[in-house]
Amino acid sequence: MKKVDTGLFIVATPIGNLKDISERAIETIRDSDFVVCENPKHSLKLLNNLGIKKKLISLHDYNENKVIERISKDLDTKKIALISDAGSPLISDPGFKIVQYCIKNDVNITSIPGPNSIIPALQLSGIPINNFYFAGFFPKTKNSINEFLLDISNTDKTSVFFVSNHKIRKCLEYLENELQNRSISICKELTKLNEKIFRSSNYKIKDDFLKDEKNLRGEFVVVVEGNSEKKTKSINLEGYRKEIDKLLLKFSLTDVVEIVHKLTGIKKNKVYKWVLDIKKS
Repeated sequence: MKKVDTGLFIVATPIGNLKDISERAIETIRDSDFVVCENPKHSLKLLNNLGIKKKLISLHDYNENKVIERISKDLDTKKIALISDAGSPLISDPGFKIVQYCIKNDVNITSIPGPNSIIPALQLSGIPINNFYFAGFFPKTKNSINEFLLDISNTDKTSVFFVSNHKIRKCLEYLENELQNRSISICKELTKLNEKIFRSSNYKIKDDFLKDEKNLRGEFVVVVEGNSEKKTKSINLEGYRKEIDKLLLKFSLTDVVEIVHKLTGIKKNKVYKWVLDIKKS
């Protein structure tokens, strides 16, 4: 295969343990003309550990177009390394628009694979992982959380997603209240000295996890067992449509979901999907 020395090189970097970086990744960063990264201060620690000095260009979702404009003239003549703060770039990290630009403009692009937190979390979960669904980050808003939980609740695939430290408590509360009995694994600080794996059901894991408040510190990957139950008998939505239409004229989406949930006893995440479909129709 012909060696190409210019273009965009997507380089995976350690997720915690700095020894988890390949020789090829080190060589690529060392040979690059400059490095596009998320947080220069964070990436500088890695480069200092490797004994490498490079110009660092900060990349975030809000400035990606400006970065593309800045480096566009260099992509055909220079070797540019793209790294994230940890793990494989583009997985819930910026960089997608740059990749699109390179593809559209026939710029050489390649990946130097390596560490990521998704696969280790699945491997350590003790939950079947032959077929899994990556759900990104646990969301912020209540409506987004409802949609998120609906996807996890309905899929027969094992779900895996990221949770920040200030959302992990709320996340476990939702999983406890909204899911039927499922096995769950929480991976904390993967590959680091404080790595811990918690495994239990969604009804017990919150209590087990919160036995020590120190567990709330760190970064988390959550794995949830898929829905192995047969599809439940469908409820005729048409029987509720007129009532829901009327309720939507007077109340917010969240309030209507609460009302229908109390009247029918159906789980809120399912009610939310129904009500949302009606509102959009």
